[in-house]
Amino acid sequence: MIVIGLTGSIGMGKSVTAGMFAGEGMPVCDSDAVVHRLYDKGGAAVAPVARAFPDVITDGAIDRQKLARHLGHKPEDFTKLEAIVHPLVRVEQEKFLEDARERNAPLAVLDIPLLFETGRDRDVDRIVVVSAPADIQRTRVLARPGMTEQKFASILARQLPDAEKRARADFIVDSGRGFDHARAQVRRIIAELSKG
Repeated sequence: MIVIGLTGSIGMGKSVTAGMFAGEGMPVCDSDAVVHRLYDKGGAAVAPVARAFPDVITDGAIDRQKLARHLGHKPEDFTKLEAIVHPLVRVEQEKFLEDARERNAPLAVLDIPLLFETGRDRDVDRIVVVSAPADIQRTRVLARPGMTEQKFASILARQLPDAEKRARADFIVDSGRGFDHARAQVRRIIAELSKG
């Protein structure tokens, strides 16, 4: 089974592209969705995060807005949070891959926002980077509720530059030219990797 690492900077269309892989019948593990489950009441991240940052818990779950505020004031705590959450996400991803292998899936997609930044590019067979021109990215991100120029800049500062991601990719999906174009690229990638 070929494991695809799917990544892209904020606002590049990674989640939509992940949906296109799923739409073509590929098993996809969405890291953001995994994190949501870990943060929910009863999730595996709640107790260790509560010990580290008691101010971010509401009704037995990790309150993402409180967490964002906390990290806004103390950006140095990102590292502590990642040390708790990343290993838990990895466990879920391993379960997902095991399940995909048992079902004899020829390809499986790990959708990992910080693939390069966390060194997870070493754990996959092929890398697909979703990209779009900077002006399109900026428009998409600033249209998000609660997003500010400052928040956008701080997120970008924690991500590898898009040009570097593209340079390290096996495949690039250009999401700046519409859904049909992106879907055609996804189908081409699947066809090429399925040839083995």
